[in-house]
Amino acid sequence: MKVKDVMSDEVVVMQDTQQVAYARNLMLKHGFSRIVVVNQQGNPVGIVTERDITQKLRGNGPTWRRRPIDKIAISRVMNKDLITVSPGENVKETVELMLKNDISSLPVVDQDGLAGIITKTDLMRVYNDKCTGRWKVSDLMTSEVITVNENHAITHVISLMEENKIGRIVVIRDNEPVGMISSENISFAQVDDPETGVNVERIYFVRPVAEGEENRNARTISMLTAGDIMTQDLQELQPDNDASQAAELMIEKDISGLPVVNDGELVGILTKTDIIKGIQ
Repeated sequence: MKVKDVMSDEVVVMQDTQQVAYARNLMLKHGFSRIVVVNQQGNPVGIVTERDITQKLRGNGPTWRRRPIDKIAISRVMNKDLITVSPGENVKETVELMLKNDISSLPVVDQDGLAGIITKTDLMRVYNDKCTGRWKVSDLMTSEVITVNENHAITHVISLMEENKIGRIVVIRDNEPVGMISSENISFAQVDDPETGVNVERIYFVRPVAEGEENRNARTISMLTAGDIMTQDLQELQPDNDASQAAELMIEKDISGLPVVNDGELVGILTKTDIIKGIQ
């Protein structure tokens, strides 16, 4: 099976001179999680995803990162190390390329330029068509799950996503999953502070330093928590479920990861990345 057999020829693009606000609007309008960035000649020069936008919401680092994020040029946010495939590329080789480079989509380029895009969702459909009965959820799932509780600050969630290079985190209560946070939840959260991209409040801490004296320290902390933005309508999997059923559910619900639960306790997570590994 070739890339041309499963790719989408509908690609949402934007100019490399436009700003993050335009990318956000396009994502919301079309329901896509990535946009190919092109130059004035229409050639692809980068790609921007919800995860890219999420990482910039921390507001740390160089001065340009501390500007209102929607006014940042997309060229400063996009991934410029663009990897592409040709329509005649083998699907299994495309899976290997995605896994090796930890990316979720590849622009498809032919002799005339940008011809389409192939994503993990497209490959999930391949799995659903060709691999029914091959693997159980327990065979493909990730057992070590990164979790937070409902009271964790959103900045902590973003840090965990960056450190572990993941696009979703399970929210638990007493080791039972109660919600899921994805890059999309963070990227499109309603925020008040344009400088950092999250609601913040300046809190003063009083620390005794000597009898009759005080040391008054100030720290700005996030007021958004995991519980504020998590998706609560949670779909769950059982370890013995057929992985193709999980793929069908994820495609139907347009979600990228599902918690795996056994006897009410979280035992793993199954993502698009886990499922497409089963194609190899």
